[in-house]
Amino acid sequence: MISSWSFSRLTVFEQCKFRAKLQMIDKIPDPTPYPAADRGTEIHQTCEDYVRGTAVLRKEMRHFEEEFVVLRDLFKKGKVSLEGEWGFTKDWEPCDYKKAWLRAKADAVVWLSPTHVVVIDYKTGKRFGNEIKHGEQLQLYALCMMVRHPEIERVTVELWYLDQNEMAPLDLNRKMCMRYLKLFDIRGHKMTSCTEFPPNPNIFTCKWCPYGPRGTRHCMKGV
Repeated sequence: MISSWSFSRLTVFEQCKFRAKLQMIDKIPDPTPYPAADRGTEIHQTCEDYVRGTAVLRKEMRHFEEEFVVLRDLFKKGKVSLEGEWGFTKDWEPCDYKKAWLRAKADAVVWLSPTHVVVIDYKTGKRFGNEIKHGEQLQLYALCMMVRHPEIERVTVELWYLDQNEMAPLDLNRKMCMRYLKLFDIRGHKMTSCTEFPPNPNIFTCKWCPYGPRGTRHCMKGV
């Protein structure tokens, strides 16, 4: 069975259980080069280094220059934490990230007050077509903060689309946010208790799958 999940792993599982099995249980390497993902990782690292004060602003960050300058200043004042790794048990108790049932990462967390935080995630990919997926990611980030910090009453989650000069915010209070716990709990337990992994061949899930007939050929059901 799959022992742990994150939002990205959940997305793969819900698209195609067989792909999830090949990736997460069988550990079949993905041979596909991902230049966009490599670029995203590099830009994320530069963003973190800039906020820490160890790098200069690069052109991909120019649309959010004012925001990064403010973030850097708040980091100097001790109001920003970077690259947070959050782990939770099956009972949603905070735990060690490496041993966690649920794992989540945030690029930056800004403490505006003891009861209000802003969670920021940098995006280098497109927004169009990903609105639902990214919206659910915002909900999970907000939920994780609420669970980790019972004193928090308000979470503002922001996706910064660096290439497109767009920001997607979501503002939630504790009552609104905790409604998502049961929904994510059901989805997470369904994934980590699954024992059958049938393929889900269709034009959408198969198009970018590395394991299909045009890839490693571990799955021959590809469309």
